[in-house]
Amino acid sequence: VQLQASGGGLVLAGGSLRLSCLASGGTFSRYRMGWFRQAPGKEREFVACISRSDGSTYYADSVKGRFTISRDNAKNMVFLQMSSLKPEDTAVYYCAADSTWGVVDAANEYNYWGQGTQVTVSS
Repeated sequence: VQLQASGGGLVLAGGSLRLSCLASGGTFSRYRMGWFRQAPGKEREFVACISRSDGSTYYADSVKGRFTISRDNAKNMVFLQMSSLKPEDTAVYYCAADSTWGVVDAANEYNYWGQGTQVTVSS
């Protein structure tokens, strides 16, 4: 499956952005979808994921209550609604997919990755 993330940009602290990820080349509903991010000089970290079955979601503590992950299986898309953004949310955001079950926060459990979209939050 191929993934293409979009929706990044420059936003003031406290603002909102909605990231989108379009999947192609596979049966989208059969994939667990995740969002990860990587800030300069830091390792890639888990942000959120949504299961392939019942839509269960799981969030990193750092974004819980501010970010919401959702999916539209009819459009082959996953979204990340980000609110109350902070400068520390600045990073390249990646969408990822895997065909296994459940909610997983480990990057090595995802076999497919998009190209990333830059999110910059200014103070």
